[in-house]
Amino acid sequence: MGLQRRAQLHGFWRSMIIMMCVIIGVLIGGCGSNDTAAGSKILHYGTTAYGPAMENAGLNPHESYQGWSAVRYGVAETLVRFNDAMEVKPWLADSWQFVDAHTVKLHIRDKVTFSNGKPLTAEAVKANFEDLLAVHNRAPKDLGIQAMHADGQYLTIRSANPATVLLTYLADPYSAIIDVSEKPKDGLYIGTGPFKATKVTEKSVSLVRNDSYWGGKPKLDGVEVVRITEGDTLTMALQKGDIDVAQGLPYSSLDLFKDTKAYTISSMPTSRVYQVAFNFDSPAMQDKAVREAIAMSIDKTQFADVLLKGNGLAAVGPFPSNTALGHMKLTAPAYNIEAAKKLLADAGYRDTDGDGYVDKNGRPLTVRWLTYTSRQELPVLAEAAQATLKEVGIKVEVNATDAYRSVLKQGNYDVFAKAFVTAPTGEGSYYFKTNVLADAVDNVGHYNNPRIQELMAQLDQTTEPAVRQAIFQEMTQTVLDDAAFIYVAHLKMNLVMKHKVVNFKASPTDYYELNKDVDM
Repeated sequence: MGLQRRAQLHGFWRSMIIMMCVIIGVLIGGCGSNDTAAGSKILHYGTTAYGPAMENAGLNPHESYQGWSAVRYGVAETLVRFNDAMEVKPWLADSWQFVDAHTVKLHIRDKVTFSNGKPLTAEAVKANFEDLLAVHNRAPKDLGIQAMHADGQYLTIRSANPATVLLTYLADPYSAIIDVSEKPKDGLYIGTGPFKATKVTEKSVSLVRNDSYWGGKPKLDGVEVVRITEGDTLTMALQKGDIDVAQGLPYSSLDLFKDTKAYTISSMPTSRVYQVAFNFDSPAMQDKAVREAIAMSIDKTQFADVLLKGNGLAAVGPFPSNTALGHMKLTAPAYNIEAAKKLLADAGYRDTDGDGYVDKNGRPLTVRWLTYTSRQELPVLAEAAQATLKEVGIKVEVNATDAYRSVLKQGNYDVFAKAFVTAPTGEGSYYFKTNVLADAVDNVGHYNNPRIQELMAQLDQTTEPAVRQAIFQEMTQTVLDDAAFIYVAHLKMNLVMKHKVVNFKASPTDYYELNKDVDM
């Protein structure tokens, strides 16, 4: 390379760095600054996991997945929560007793107030759940609440589901408690957490310390959360000191922060799975041979080990093998290009025009692959699938857009690839009720197997762990036998932070992040 060319490139990259710094500075308050006010401890947090594409832009637990943001950022809390072993532990409810198999009586912790100073009572919790059940798209079916009774600090809940299962759903972020007696202004919902929001947009959340927090005074004065979806920009922001913590760094960037005293990395395996759902309304995808051939053409090991740089684990089913739910003996199509070719040929798909792609009855087999970009791994998966499916003779047209919801409504797709946390409540029924049941809100493939419905009805009335595990096993294998989904890989969560940041840790739930003890 000539000197002139090198100089041009140097000038280009210098300009890009300056421009990125300006952009980030506008977003988070200026390059190289950690404090929004002199003497204040303000944590600047850059993340890819916030925004409209994830349906969590906002802090209203009663709308879509905004509860994840409310809990992640310490604004609202649930009655119970999970430890790192995904065991249910007391939180806003400090104790409970099972009245019968379907009824639980919870004691609401004394002397807890919302961040506006109002007391947290059983009646306030009841009012919160009544509002949740009236407006949320998943909670009514999950919780199955038939009756509630408030008496002082005691709340009794009767559910159509076993009470032990109900408890796990009370830890779901949509069950976070907010003050529904006060109409929110500018999206500022009132919770009981260590922080309260002062500004909420689709790109950022500004938080200040809740001085009246029941768990003790938070160590930080505030937090600035900003969405930075471009991986290199996020990396540069952390390197330059514009942010103190990063979630969602590209895997290629993680090595920059390892083996150095300047940074700390907190990692934790989660149940977040990268899955591919087949659209059963698509004529091409109604052929099981086609679905199985596509499944055989996805190199899960390469995706997890190479493309994710070891930050993923090749999957068979929806639940990771390091969890109790994942202890299943499952069979699914293995990566095998030649077997996929034969399967297609036996089904009548052949390359009749010599263009390298198979066709049948004069129609080429083209797969419209829908995904989104806000999860950096998903476009990578799409490109990898495009390459391996080409070897089989299947043409893949990738549509990676954060406006995927409109495409789903129009039906202009054959497969939809997404990331989904399958067991955020530690309870397997969560995944089937959100993704697999015929009327599930996230059943984007329109999959419908009556046997799944029957098994879920049995599950809802079963409390014995061994029996529930057997039912989960049959449900999962049924889905695999139908070639309804491809489970590609489970993800490890990585939080990268400046060394001075303490008590900021990854969680297997993927939604506990900010707490009163985070400090810097």
